[in-house]
Amino acid sequence: MSEKDLRKLLDEAIRLELHVSDLYVLFHTLFPDDAAFWWKLSLEEKNHAALLKSGREHFLPVGQFPVELIDVTLETLVARNQELRETCSGFAATPPSRADAFRFAFALETSAGELHFQHAMEELPRTQAMKIFQALNNEDRDHAERIRRYMEEHGIG
Repeated sequence: MSEKDLRKLLDEAIRLELHVSDLYVLFHTLFPDDAAFWWKLSLEEKNHAALLKSGREHFLPVGQFPVELIDVTLETLVARNQELRETCSGFAATPPSRADAFRFAFALETSAGELHFQHAMEELPRTQAMKIFQALNNEDRDHAERIRRYMEEHGIG
């Protein structure tokens, strides 16, 4: 993959992380009982975006960006970003139920791109760049499991 193509892919991946963060900020506002939970996830999504931005700026120009972090096509990311923008607008106009918000977030976090990112963060690093990414992302892991556990602990069906 050329640097130009990888840059486009990274730009869309960064937008995706920021859209997910925006969604969680919306849930933070809509569901005061769960506000702290959603706020933490939102900040972690912003951290994921910042991590990708840093990789784009520092590792990409020297051909060291760990491509194993992103295993989706540009078209898939563009479509996912469009879906998330529409979902955020729809939820802002007509808020989901608390349970539906959690179910949507869980489905989002178990989507192919998010799962791939999570698996990449858990595998033995093959490069120094990947080792750095894993260290930087150490505390911001496993959103799907945390959402599932929160739902169980709070009786959210």
